[in-house]
Amino acid sequence: MREVAMFPLGSVLFPYTPLFVRIFEPRYLTMLGRLLDAEDPRFGVVLIERGREVGGGEERNGIGTFARLVRVDAASEAMYAIAVGDERFEVTEWLDDDPHPVARISAMPALEWDEALSALRVEAEAIVRRVVARASTGDAYALETVRWDADSPLSEDPVEAAWQLAALAPLGELDRYALLRSTTLGGLLRMIIDLTLDIEPVITARPDDDGGFSPAG
Repeated sequence: MREVAMFPLGSVLFPYTPLFVRIFEPRYLTMLGRLLDAEDPRFGVVLIERGREVGGGEERNGIGTFARLVRVDAASEAMYAIAVGDERFEVTEWLDDDPHPVARISAMPALEWDEALSALRVEAEAIVRRVVARASTGDAYALETVRWDADSPLSEDPVEAAWQLAALAPLGELDRYALLRSTTLGGLLRMIIDLTLDIEPVITARPDDDGGFSPAG
């Protein structure tokens, strides 16, 4: 176990995916300064279960992802950081804020690729890209779930690509957190398919003449 600076957010970070954050609270500016002096500038990202990102006092989920800091830009009103998701971890204990959140964590095992999953990965990618393309022309709710373009490139590494596909899928944060908890790569791909197909009728619906919603053609 090790102690790690933590940044609870209102969104899930997956391994091998980018993170863009605007940092303006003094506690996180302190955290950022410490990271810039560190040999291994990584911090933990966990999804907020209840509460808000600003001000503290939030309740946090127990599984998260390391974010490896790769760039920091300064502006007059805030700092802007770019990081990349790394390995997953489980929080074993939350410590006192110092002044930012800090936790003891244990690493979670990496998911392993099997060539037998190739067809499943192709199917998952086709479904996600199709639904994202349809959702991109939808209403405000649909657009909120779309984080990347339907034609966003994926890594040639199959494990990295699977996590990037999870990020591409137009899902809410609780569904994304369920994906983050996956224990096998096959389970991750199957869940991506199931959750994306479940949400498809909702985010591709169009208002009908009676003020309700009907599936898009």
